[in-house]
Amino acid sequence: MTALGDLLAARMQMAMSLGWHIVLACLGVGFPALVLLAEWRGLRTRDETWTLIARRWAKALAVVFAVGAVSGTILSFEMGLLWPGLMGTYGEVIGLPFAIEGIAFFIEAIFLGIYLYAWGRLPPRAHLLAGLPIIVAGIASAFFVVTANAWMQTPVGFRVEDGRVVAASPWRAMFNPAMPHETVHMIVAALMVSGFLVACVYAVALLRGRRDVYHRRAFGLAFTLGAIAAPVQVVVGDVAARAVADLEPIKLAAMEALLRSEQGAPLQVGGVLSDGELRYALTIPHGLSLLVSGDPNSTVPGLETVPPVLRPPVMMVHWSFDIMVGLAFVLLGLSLWFAVAAWRRRALPASSWFYRLAVLAGPAAVVALECGWVVTEVGRQPWIVYGYLLTAHAVNPVAGLRLGFYGLIPVYVFLTIAAIYVLRRLARTPLPTGVAEHVADYRAVGGRS
Repeated sequence: MTALGDLLAARMQMAMSLGWHIVLACLGVGFPALVLLAEWRGLRTRDETWTLIARRWAKALAVVFAVGAVSGTILSFEMGLLWPGLMGTYGEVIGLPFAIEGIAFFIEAIFLGIYLYAWGRLPPRAHLLAGLPIIVAGIASAFFVVTANAWMQTPVGFRVEDGRVVAASPWRAMFNPAMPHETVHMIVAALMVSGFLVACVYAVALLRGRRDVYHRRAFGLAFTLGAIAAPVQVVVGDVAARAVADLEPIKLAAMEALLRSEQGAPLQVGGVLSDGELRYALTIPHGLSLLVSGDPNSTVPGLETVPPVLRPPVMMVHWSFDIMVGLAFVLLGLSLWFAVAAWRRRALPASSWFYRLAVLAGPAAVVALECGWVVTEVGRQPWIVYGYLLTAHAVNPVAGLRLGFYGLIPVYVFLTIAAIYVLRRLARTPLPTGVAEHVADYRAVGGRS
């Protein structure tokens, strides 16, 4: 058995790697769509500003992809090095989506290279078409990785006889019960993060007075992607929560800090666990039962249905879930503000407060994403394969795992600094004179709304 310190270090290392990589993975899904949308607008309108946006974003995409490839490779090694009990025992069951994801990654890399090299070397429409596989491969890569994670929540496609895995069915395992809602939830989240994160950069520029057509269009396109994804994500999140209630009742109990099974269970927001009770929470009577089943008097299982050693850390899961949901609705409200301005004025919002909030929307989307993964992963604990394999039994038994965690911290610090430095250098590249001077006649950002 691995020492507790090494088990914690292995979990922290995996959390750090996943938490860092997932942001880049989201950009790998949504950013290519933004690049191609800008290029398509340029072809359709014959406006060089759109083409300039696409060219500059493509360079940023190359940086994001390169750094993401490094962090993704680290994660691949960690799966085998840190968790041999998982991959050694269940590799034949769940190895298929990892293999397909590798193929999708190489397709994405190949076509990204073609797309970048072919600027000015292919006819415009052919160049645009060459970028479509980047989007498809990025979405496929996210889909197949998340199917593997979904299997860890709802493992199927095998039997265990005499302590050994038999009758493995990789396709059945890949299309497990949690796969539909978890993959859709993740892909929509990737579009939200991409849209709001890119838009927040241009919101800063607009607040600083850079109101040329380049910055307005770049902001408008990126924010539109996030604003479209936001209401979809709220609906998908509701569907996902209902699925969790059916498939993973203990995780739902942790999400809602429901300590005991209740008929007409309340919805509890916030609060602090003290002396076996949740205190200071905002409580909505019968709310959880109504949301889960549509019946305000239905019974929702609580955490007492499993022994204490098999319960996830309640407060971490509960607060992460509340933060994720709260930020989702804040982003939804900001998206509605954007949509109303576009409908009424056919222009960007004029209020400086909108852009201040848009600056925060990028980090808020990332925080919501990270909280969602905390709910997914920590809410499954102490199981790595729910109901079959404990995390403590899957970790590498070799002593000294904490050294790997400590050694990896400077690697991620370096990658973060290097990525930010290169992206800032790209952002500071001067705009062509004609674009920089093209400022439309509209109410300046900072005026009254």
